[in-house]
This record gives sequence, structure tokens and C-alpha cells, in this order.
Amino acid sequence: MNSPSDQLPVFLRGTAQVISEAGLLKKLERGTPLRVKLGVDPTSPDLHLGHSVVLEKLRQFQEFGHQAVLIIGDFTAQIGDPTGRSKTRPPLSREEIVENARTYTEQAFRILDRESTEVVFNGEWFDKMTFSEVIQLNARVTMQQMLQREDFKNRIARDQEVRLHEIQYPIVQGWDSVVVRADVELGGTDQLFNMLVGRDLQKGEGMDPQIVLCLPILEGLDGVQKMSKSLDNYVGISEPPGEMFGKLMSISDDLMARYAVLLLGREIDSAMHPMEAKKQLAADLVARYHGGPEAEAARTNWETLFSRRDLGAAALPDFTPGARRDLVGVVCEVYGQVFSVTKSGSEARRLIQQGSVQIDGEKLTDPKAEPVWAPGQVLKLDKKRSVRIA
Repeated sequence: MNSPSDQLPVFLRGTAQVISEAGLLKKLERGTPLRVKLGVDPTSPDLHLGHSVVLEKLRQFQEFGHQAVLIIGDFTAQIGDPTGRSKTRPPLSREEIVENARTYTEQAFRILDRESTEVVFNGEWFDKMTFSEVIQLNARVTMQQMLQREDFKNRIARDQEVRLHEIQYPIVQGWDSVVVRADVELGGTDQLFNMLVGRDLQKGEGMDPQIVLCLPILEGLDGVQKMSKSLDNYVGISEPPGEMFGKLMSISDDLMARYAVLLLGREIDSAMHPMEAKKQLAADLVARYHGGPEAEAARTNWETLFSRRDLGAAALPDFTPGARRDLVGVVCEVYGQVFSVTKSGSEARRLIQQGSVQIDGEKLTDPKAEPVWAPGQVLKLDKKRSVRIA
């Protein structure tokens, strides 16, 4: 293994908070692999780059020979993490959790080394607990301690309910750290409270408490709000290479530097022209999830589309017009069928009226128009999305 002094700067790069640096260095100086824990709840089937920040950090520990422990929260997902929530999460069925866990791990292993990742489900220990053992676990923390969470305090202040099962969440997450004997736990800054509970529970068991590494919450493509599918400012890990490359080319220069550190663990080359640096960043991220040839093809196609503006020669997804004849309906249909983006009639109408929608370079500005489509035509919806009529 590399020396602790070589490893420490890599592990600290891009972190928002570490408890504590001295403690991490001391653990590294043991000279034996650390058990590095990341717990995830499979509450949705798809991952985006925001989720990948902690996975990339876990990968860095793997590259230095440490043991990655990926906890799939099949039990905790039934409670629902209250972090950042203004109301109780709706429960998921067991079937939904199992299916989400399958696709989640499938996508996570696009980042992690599968062979050197220990995957465990926390239902393995929590499903076996008796009610007496649950009571004993709860006795290890105080209500005052749990109510220090900002989420709970804010909801109580607004006279919104906090259900008792939600208070269990930090406790069970913390107990995961005891069971897997974590040396280090990774999580977003919003997980700090839960990870500190893990330290307390480990101390109570006579264990050396885990080091807590908090990673920043990644901003979405808008550079302002947290990356989220519901805000449509996300880049999905399993998105097609061309779609991923195009989305990444839309980010600001400031955000580019942040993405490079958090998603690739490196700095942007200051000697490189910003446009070239952004293309390199986008290509490297596409290559991470799809491979080098696909990344190169995505870059070439993007340059054909936007640098040379040659839509006719570009590789575009095909679209076969359905029964809808009015332009508004067709635009909504293309967004939904081809790009999995929901557009309302008013949003489609606005795009048409502002001249974004074009057929073979000619603007279509009448929402009530019923164009006659011909195979080979290029229908442009906006700056990033175009299709070829099949």
C-alpha cells in the first residue's frame, strides 16, 4: 500500500468535512486495509451523477487497497430516510425495494470494482432482531439527541408531524456501522448527523469510532439546485452516451471545475482552453460509464451537431410520427417517447412560438400547424435535442 502521507491528500480532496483528519491518518498508519462503509437506500431505480460523488470516493479507497463495504438498505428503505424531508416519505413495497436494489448495484459497479466490494443488505441483521433487542438499541440514544436533527426541529416548529419510525432512522444507520465494523463512513453533508450517531454507537460497543467523510452535495446542470431527476437538472449514469455528453457540455465553466474534482478526482488543466477542457471532462465521464469508443463517438457527434452545425450528417435518434398531427402534440410526443422528458402542452407551445422548433432548419412557429412529415427530415426541438423522421 502507498504510504499514509500519500493516501491522505487523495482521500481529503473534494471533501466538505472530515471527523477527523488526525484520526484518519492514525488509522492509515496501521498499515492494514480499512473497512470503508457506504450505505445506500434503494428508493429509486436509477442513479445520476449526484449519487456518484460518494461512489467515486469509495472507488479511491479501493484503488489504495482498502475494503469497500456497500450496504444496501433494504431494511432502512422501508423506514425512509427523513434527511431533507419536510414530510414523511411514502413507504415502498418489498418488491419495489428488491428491484431498485438490483438496478442500483448494477449501475454502482460501473464505478466500483465489483470483485473487491463487499455487498451486504442490512435486512440480514435487522429482520432477525426481536422487539426486546430493538428496545435495547433505542436505549442507547436519547430523544433530545434525536431531536437535534434540523429536519425534525424544523418540522416540529412548523407544527408538522414527525412519526416515531422516522426517529429510528439515524439509530439503525448507526448500528450498521457497528455490525460491519466500519473504520470509515462516507456520505453527503446531509448525512453528518446519522454518521455521528454511528460513532457514538461504536464507542458504546468499545470500538474505535469510524472516521466520517462528508462529501458535498452536487449541483445540477443549472449550477444552483441539488442535482435531481424531479428538477430535470440531472445527468443519469445509464443515459445514452450522446445525451450524457450533450448535457455536460451545457454546464458553466465554474461548475466544470467542481465536477472534475468531485466526479473524477482531478483538477481542470488551467492551460487548456475552457471549451476544450469541457469536452475532455464530458468525454472522460462518458468513458467512465460507457467506455472510450462510445465517448469518442459522442464527442464527434456533438461537434458535428454544434461546432459544425451539420444536423444532416449527425447521428440522431429516429422518430416515427404517431396519430397526433398538431405540432404541439408531436413535440410532446417526441420529448416523451425519445427523450423520456415530460412536456406540457403549454411548454411545447412556448418552444414553438419562440422559434426553437425547426424542421430541416426552418422555424415552425404556429402551434396549430399540422406539418406533413417525410422520412429523413430533421426535427429540432431545442438547443440540445433533435430527431430524424423515420
